[in-house]
Amino acid sequence: MANGQHLTLPPIPSAVLPAVIALHESSSSSSSSSSSSSPPSSYSDHNQINCHGVLYTAALSIPAALFVLYLGFYLKKNVKKLSHRRSHVMIAYYVLLWVSAVLNLAWCSLQAWQCTSGKEVSWNLLSLLTESGSLCLEISLIAFLLQENYATGLETLAHTFMISGLIVGADILLKAIFVFGFGVPLFMDDETTHSGKWGMWTFDELLLTCTYGYILFVHYSKWRDKLPPRPAFYNYAVIMFIVHGTGLFACALGANGIGFGIWLSSLIGICYHTLYLPFLYITFLADFFQEEDLLLDNAYYSEMRDAGFFDSDWE
Repeated sequence: MANGQHLTLPPIPSAVLPAVIALHESSSSSSSSSSSSSPPSSYSDHNQINCHGVLYTAALSIPAALFVLYLGFYLKKNVKKLSHRRSHVMIAYYVLLWVSAVLNLAWCSLQAWQCTSGKEVSWNLLSLLTESGSLCLEISLIAFLLQENYATGLETLAHTFMISGLIVGADILLKAIFVFGFGVPLFMDDETTHSGKWGMWTFDELLLTCTYGYILFVHYSKWRDKLPPRPAFYNYAVIMFIVHGTGLFACALGANGIGFGIWLSSLIGICYHTLYLPFLYITFLADFFQEEDLLLDNAYYSEMRDAGFFDSDWE
């Protein structure tokens, strides 16, 4: 270097050169893969933090599964009663109850889809279908009972389901536009600050609260004769008015960022998905099937009386 000569390195032997190139390529690929894999890892950790957990899923799934098992246990017996009575309305309502119960069980069991990457669309579609089933039950039940049509023909059934179908279709279409068009996280529990989400649920609860409130108002007014004299119907209307009124209050609090409102809204959601379908079945369908049992018993008694089985009791 002092004599103006440049320092030259000895050439790398040809036997060592492939190993050096391979080492360089492996180190660069590992660094790039680690840098690209770090965001999904952090995203997964974020989703796991926001997941409800196994206990929450079990608390929802077990009651839903028990109710589906209960329906399945009495399925054959109830189908025979429905075919004997030939009530198109009750047959359609029983089928709708089955569809809603299965959808509700799937929704309760697949809570992990909320925090699984790539499952957002599937979760929103499942939530929309489950919501449409429950809402159709509520609206069609009110239409059935207001017309006092427990055992009517296909014309009344078509009229009733046309009304409930239009209302449910409009509601689901609006929610689908909100979810898929505007990206509103209606069915994501970890999103608690989105104003569009709380606005939609507040509007929903307001309409249902007003509907049940109107029914109760008519019942205690001079127009009460226009409503069917069924005590179970009014008990159902009172309970659903309280539930949706409380839900409206919770949504109003949640929209203002109050933690109690968010907690109360979640509690109402849990109670609705675990208790509404059994409550509806016990209140209405169970009475229908018990009434069918009484009719069959009376028919058997009449046949035995006509055959003379009870003549000895009068001697």
